Amino acid sequence: MGLEEQLPSGFLLTTVEKVAGWARSSSLWPMTFGLACCSIELMDVGMARHDFARWGMERASATPRQADLMIVAGRVSQKMAPVLRRLYDQMTEPKWVIAMGVCASSGGMFNNYAIVQGADHIVPVDFYLPGCPPRPEMLLDTILKLHDKIQNTTLGADRKAEIAELEAGALPHRHPSKINL
Repeated sequence: MGLEEQLPSGFLLTTVEKVAGWARSSSLWPMTFGLACCSIELMDVGMARHDFARWGMERASATPRQADLMIVAGRVSQKMAPVLRRLYDQMTEPKWVIAMGVCASSGGMFNNYAIVQGADHIVPVDFYLPGCPPRPEMLLDTILKLHDKIQNTTLGADRKAEIAELEAGALPHRHPSKINL
């Protein structure tokens, strides 16, 4: 017999981390960064059939200062890379990134000097979504996986150090402060 059975009805036991994780995952504000054909599938997720709003993503932002999720949809050119990094740096903390499509994940079929071979060369990516282009259902599945990751994120004094370590691990060939914008 646990403590839960001893409490009167109407009481709930949880931790601050669980409540904060639930609140963060239920109120994501995505910043859409549509660069190519994947952005059409990204737009479809906002339509009535798939509807971002069911997962607390009612407001898609066009400004980075009011967003905490960046969805990079499509190929990133060398000219667009500094813009991508600048927008990522302007986003509020905590922030997450989804690389949508094979071009955003690995450069896709564009193996040349003009295309960055994956958004993870510019920003730390939390989830890679394969496909050319990936279906809206796949993006929703990735968002639900992101919700699970957010809900299980720890809080505390060491969180900033953990984020810096993860970001440095995601960008092994460049230090984030040394990228020329």
